[in-house]
Amino acid sequence: MTAVDFSIVLPEVMLALYAMAALMFGVYTGKDKVAVPLVWATAGVFVALALWLGLGGEGARTAFGGMFIDDAFARFGKVAVLLSAAAVLVMSQDYMFRHGLLRFEFPVLAALAVLGMMMMVSAGDLMALYLGLELQSLALYVVAAMRRDSARSSEAGLKYFVLGSLSSGLLLYGASLVYGYAGTTLFAGIVTTVADGVPLGLLFGLVFMLAGLAFKISAAPFHMWTPDVYEGSPTPVTAFFATAPKVAAMALIARLAWEAFGTIPAQWGQVLAALAVASMYLGAVAAIGQKDIKRLMAYSSIAHMGYALIGLASGTVEGTQATLIYMAIYVTMNVGTFAFILSMERDGRPVTDLASLNMLSKTEPLKALALLALFFSLAGVPPFVGFFGKFAVLKAAVDAGMVWLAVAGAVASVIGAFYYLRVIYFVYFGDSDTPAQSRMAPVQWLMLVAVAAAMLLGSINLFGIEPVARAAAEALVR
Repeated sequence: MTAVDFSIVLPEVMLALYAMAALMFGVYTGKDKVAVPLVWATAGVFVALALWLGLGGEGARTAFGGMFIDDAFARFGKVAVLLSAAAVLVMSQDYMFRHGLLRFEFPVLAALAVLGMMMMVSAGDLMALYLGLELQSLALYVVAAMRRDSARSSEAGLKYFVLGSLSSGLLLYGASLVYGYAGTTLFAGIVTTVADGVPLGLLFGLVFMLAGLAFKISAAPFHMWTPDVYEGSPTPVTAFFATAPKVAAMALIARLAWEAFGTIPAQWGQVLAALAVASMYLGAVAAIGQKDIKRLMAYSSIAHMGYALIGLASGTVEGTQATLIYMAIYVTMNVGTFAFILSMERDGRPVTDLASLNMLSKTEPLKALALLALFFSLAGVPPFVGFFGKFAVLKAAVDAGMVWLAVAGAVASVIGAFYYLRVIYFVYFGDSDTPAQSRMAPVQWLMLVAVAAAMLLGSINLFGIEPVARAAAEALVR
């Protein structure tokens, strides 16, 4: 490792050192007594690294012979991952403390998971890809089952582990095929091989790898773990699953597609388009009958990953830009929504059934209004920001000549709007015999109001994210 290599990976090294130091500090001091300061310290480190990466870009650089890539695309993904993870940590702290779930290992595991996500976004080699993916996954397996006295939490962790292992197997099998036909694990070497001709075995390897990564973003038909894990995991963990890991996995799919197989977008575009259609329609239809808001958000996540995949399936710079914009909007909407879900309780106990939202507008009118803005944005109703995210990916599909895919997305969006509006029905017109209760910490209140306001105010210029996403997409699609 040269000094240049070290300078490129310095943010990741700093986060790894912090995670190890936080672990030692927790073990040799007060353990769970220091959990609260560790949560805030970890969130502070995430924000500091996000500022460092967001403001200190130096063009495109590679380390370790091309295994690690630092460019505008990687920095965009890392900033989104770090900021969303920091937001989830700080808004979850009060909930976990009140319900006896706050362990000092939680922020440490979150830091290690985020480290894996940063590695995923910058991977330029099949081995680096797998290293980052497994570091993220192993940490998330543990936090899913963190509530040790709950059978549902243990079940969630076990399901996530078993199905995650299956996805890793698919990914490794595909990677072995790609390596066998390309003779190298470097993306730069693979794309050279592909440019000279595409062996059928290499295409099979690509399909297996995309299937393995589809598990990580909950794309149908590889979504089966998502509803049970979302419902069974502690709500703060569900909020974490719904944000940062989705950005990292989507960025990894984009990185693999363009860096390793950028000369054959028509081939992998067909796979991504099929995943997109399956995800959008399964998420739209299966969520209709849900009575638990966490399961509803799980199917919502599946559908939203479908919309994001439309942009990548387009196979253009504009499509990649649209996907990045969509993912940034998606994680923001989810941070605000889960800030509210964390506050839902009845008789001092957390609840997640939709009936607990009945007539929230009567008891908490401002929270009800914020929730309306969030769910209208999730549904893609103009003039909320979510509409512009969907418009961007659908326009990219039309411009790429995939009108059928854009039409499929528009129809799925109309179907999906039903269950988002159903939530608002409970809030404003539900049965008043079971009034809703909510207890919201100041940080959760701030997150809810700020994100709800952003859903409307951001429609002016999306807070200037479009040129940044454009630069990131151009750095990837060369």
